[in-house]
Amino acid sequence: MTNTVKEERLKKGLTQVQLAELVGVSRQTIFSIEINKYVPSVVLSIKLAKAFGKKVEDVFKLEAND
Repeated sequence: MTNTVKEERLKKGLTQVQLAELVGVSRQTIFSIEINKYVPSVVLSIKLAKAFGKKVEDVFKLEAND
């Protein structure tokens, strides 16, 4: 799975800390998602997409091998 969390966060002018506070996780969690080391839960994926004003499928994309 790939994601555009970092790109969307930067478009909104948010730091990792600010985004983390918006969705109720740690900055480290945001960092791990951005570098594709952690796949967020469905609930967190929805919260992130809402924070960006996007649909979940616009932020998170399945790859052929998923």
